Amino acid sequence: MKNFTFARGSYVNRPKYFLLATAVSLSFWVSGVVAEAVSVGGQPVYADSHGPIGVMGDHRHKQGEWMFSYRFMRMSMSDNLKGAKSISPDEVVTTISNPTGVTETLRVVPKSMETEMHMFGLMYAPTDDLTLMAMVPVLNKEMEHITYSGMMGVTVRGGFGTSSAGFGDIKLSGLIKLYESAMGNIHLNAGVSLPTGSITENDSVLPPNLMMDSMQLRMPYAMQLGSGTYDLLPGITYFSNVGRWSWGGQYMATIRVGENSENYTLGDQQQVSAWGGYRFMPGLSASVRLSFKDEDSVEGADDLISAPVQTANPDYYGGRFIDGVLGLNYVVQSGRLRGYRFGLEYTMPISQKVNGVQMAMDSMLTLGYQISF
Repeated sequence: MKNFTFARGSYVNRPKYFLLATAVSLSFWVSGVVAEAVSVGGQPVYADSHGPIGVMGDHRHKQGEWMFSYRFMRMSMSDNLKGAKSISPDEVVTTISNPTGVTETLRVVPKSMETEMHMFGLMYAPTDDLTLMAMVPVLNKEMEHITYSGMMGVTVRGGFGTSSAGFGDIKLSGLIKLYESAMGNIHLNAGVSLPTGSITENDSVLPPNLMMDSMQLRMPYAMQLGSGTYDLLPGITYFSNVGRWSWGGQYMATIRVGENSENYTLGDQQQVSAWGGYRFMPGLSASVRLSFKDEDSVEGADDLISAPVQTANPDYYGGRFIDGVLGLNYVVQSGRLRGYRFGLEYTMPISQKVNGVQMAMDSMLTLGYQISF
């Protein structure tokens, strides 16, 4: 049985882990600043030859070329929004109705959520006009909650945490050349997401009922690892650079096909990103990116997701989000890691307008590397 206290989760209390990862990345960037750039094949290896590390499917490859990539992403969420305004836990349990249970209002409120994703990618170009791409995510999610006692009121019973971990949905894509010149490159992104992530994750919760210490329940949609449906991933990407400056843009959509085995469909998504970058030297560049995402709510419902918490309400998903993103890129110019490209992006919310009541995003960190062969 779980200990239902507010002992901080392993994600919240791991500053050393992220400081170490950041320090390793910064060590490569610092070495790029103090060392002379080295050319490969008579041409310098530029840090801005690709888009920022947080943009997927941003570039194609030459015929016969392979590329392996790894990205680590960590997103932190806390507190709650009703639309675009903050709402306290006490307000949630006294004013927000509960459509899934016997209590009139919600009795459990999420306090924080930490999501870590390890994304493994492989790209191969059978021709100059087509690059194939596969992305395999491994997810780890933790959410902390407050449970209020009984059917009403603001007496706190205690806290509890839930978690899920495993493979997410695998994505397969083709990047198809549309236009290429000195003015820039344009390609289509055509992909599909396979339902390889679990949608039946369960965990123990602390109920409002004082007669029960714990209950094993199906976790809400946000804590599941996949969509459960085959999803289409259409998009288009533009990229160009002149001298030390680079810029680009990408439109990507996620279109859910059908209903999954648990009788619901996650919301469709549309996302637009635009970025600009400056190269300080061949191996070092920085970027600024603006991202807009529009996401629909969940259609249908899993009958086993019925706890008196906002995340169990399919209408309380999606919204409109605008984020600002700062990035750094470094390509190792010499030594055993010559040609490795390291990247970092830090994402900060600019505007969040959610459907219903949802947790707000605090920030997201993306670290990664790429190597072509």
